[in-house]
Amino acid sequence: MIIFGLLLVILVIGLFGWLLFTLAVFALPFFAGVTIGMWAFHTGAGLLGGIAVGLAAGGVTFGIGQFALAFVTWTWLRLLIIILYVAPATVAGYCATHGIAQMAIPSSTWQTVFAVVGAIAVSITAFVRRTGMAAGGPARQRLARG
Repeated sequence: MIIFGLLLVILVIGLFGWLLFTLAVFALPFFAGVTIGMWAFHTGAGLLGGIAVGLAAGGVTFGIGQFALAFVTWTWLRLLIIILYVAPATVAGYCATHGIAQMAIPSSTWQTVFAVVGAIAVSITAFVRRTGMAAGGPARQRLARG
């Protein structure tokens, strides 16, 4: 029974790691959605109104980024947009890795080292996924043709 508990803990840590890397691309839209949803809730929109406004704000934030990456032709501006979306993922990766390291490592120096390594890994993953989302598309093909 103890072995099953240990395997379950390893499985859950792996699941959360996978979830962190998968959702790191959407850190900025998630943050914008939660912030605007909380604002709407506290200004009297109610629970359902706050959730609806938050979902709309997150979707609009994601859509603006996709639209900007599809139609911007300058490489430096595309890189700036991608960095704008990767920066919150870096902070989220640092915080998540630091939280896991606090449970497993007693030394605060090594906790910080592992948190920085985790932040770098998450930011590289988010950068690669975000640039993959930016590549191709009908707007890019239309611009290439003519």
